[in-house]
Order: sequence, then C-alpha cells, then structure tokens
Amino acid sequence: MTPCFLLLVAAHCIADFLLQPDPLIERKREKRFLLLHGIIHAAVSWLAVQAWGIWQLPVYVFVVHTAIDTVKQRYDDTALAFVADQTAHLVSLFALAWWVSHFSSQAATTAPLVSRIVITVGGFVATVQGSAFLIGKFTRRLQEENDLELGGLRGGGKWIGQLERALIFVLVFLGQPAAIGFLVAAKSIFRFEEAKKQELAEYILVGTLLSFLLAITLASATLWALKQFPL
Repeated sequence: MTPCFLLLVAAHCIADFLLQPDPLIERKREKRFLLLHGIIHAAVSWLAVQAWGIWQLPVYVFVVHTAIDTVKQRYDDTALAFVADQTAHLVSLFALAWWVSHFSSQAATTAPLVSRIVITVGGFVATVQGSAFLIGKFTRRLQEENDLELGGLRGGGKWIGQLERALIFVLVFLGQPAAIGFLVAAKSIFRFEEAKKQELAEYILVGTLLSFLLAITLASATLWALKQFPL
C-alpha cells in the first residue's frame, strides 16, 4: 500500500503544482478548465502508478479531485484553505491506495526505476513550487495586516525562495545539510539593509524560516520515500 500511496502523492504534486500554470489557476472557476485540471490529475496518477489494468484509479482521481476543488472555490484563497485542500486530497489518495492494495483484482505494476524518477520529480516540485503557494499565501496575510511596502523586483522574492529551496533539496540529496548554514549566512548578508527595519526584518525572517523548514522537511521525506523503491 505504501508504494502506491507515495506514487499517488508524487503524481498529485506534479499535476497540482508543475502542470497547473497560473492561467489555468485563474480560469479554474470555469467548468471546462476545472474538468481539464481533473483529467490531468487522473492521467498523471494512472501513469505514475503504472496501474494499466485498474481503470477505476484514474476515474476515482478525476471525480474526487474535481469535487474537492469545487468545494475549495467556495472559500477565500488563504493559507488555511490551502492546507485544508491539500489535506483532503491526501486523505482521498490514501483511501485509493488502500483500496488498490486490498480490493483491486489487479495489482499495479511498478517499475522501480520509473517509480524513483516519479518520486524524485514529485518531491522536487513539492519542495520548490508547492511550498511557494503556502508561503506566498501566509506572508501575503502578514503584509496586508502590517501595511508593509515591499520594494525590489516584481516576483523577485518568489524566485529567490524557489531557488533557495531547490538548493536545499540538492544539498539534502548530496548528504550535505550542513552547507545550508552557508545559504542562511549569504541571504542574511544580502538582506542586511532591510534587516535594520524591525517590521520588515521580522517579515523576511518568518518567510525565510518557513521556506527552510518546508524545504528540509520535504527533501528529507523524498529521500525516505525513495528507500521504498529499491533497485
């Protein structure tokens, strides 16, 4: 059951974060784009699990994912709503993996090398892009509540965050977590002037710590998941 669930989660991350560009997100309230998003999830899940004979798997993913996203649209786009939405998706995928493992008449044929690629890509996408959604929604609330005016390049903070999480992911995979400390030091130097303003310094610190926490946690989880698919 565990390998199937891990592949479904990795497929979810790929479809939800990598294969859902901003134009699709913005138009997902339109029924055709919502259905397209569900179809993408169903196809990616079916390919990731390599469950060629289990036709119920993509149908389940399509129906349940579309239903959850339909409910989500009724709520504000907040960090809490994002966490609740992702939790609902994970619970639904756990139920699907349990059914596949216990009641499906056909077993999923998982090729170890393909599975490891899916897990690695899914983990990287979750770390770099998936985290960005949560961090962005959380820090946006802080910015609005404190009337902070942020300068710099438009979207610069987002790209910096994604690059730092990508570096952390690579460092964890290389077995060099200690090098993350140098990344923290380098970022502190570049943010020295901004750190002189208390509110802005605290805002940056919160975003940075959350980014590092998610990156280290998700990279470590990806390494653990890979051990479930020995070559």
